[in-house]
Amino acid sequence: MGDLALQTKQVFENIRIALEASELNFHDVVKLTFFLTDFSQMPVVRDIRDQYINTMNPPASSAVEVRKLIKDELLIEVEAIAVGN
Repeated sequence: MGDLALQTKQVFENIRIALEASELNFHDVVKLTFFLTDFSQMPVVRDIRDQYINTMNPPASSAVEVRKLIKDELLIEVEAIAVGN
C-alpha cells in the first residue's frame, strides 16, 4: 500500500478514473471529504490534492481524523461528490 503520499496519489487517480467513466472531471467535484488516520499529515494530502483540483476555485472540503480505516494498512480514504450538467 505504501506511505501516505503514495496512497493519496492512488486515491486521486482512482477518483479521476471514476469521474472520466461518467464523462466528468475534477472541475465537476463539489465536495471532498478526507478520512485520515493522522491529521498532522494533512499538508501531504493538500499538496497532492492541489495537483488535481482548481486551487483558485476549490470544492468544499472537510477532513476527519479516524482511529483506523477498513484495512489496517490504509492511511487515507477520500469521498468525492461530483455534479454533472
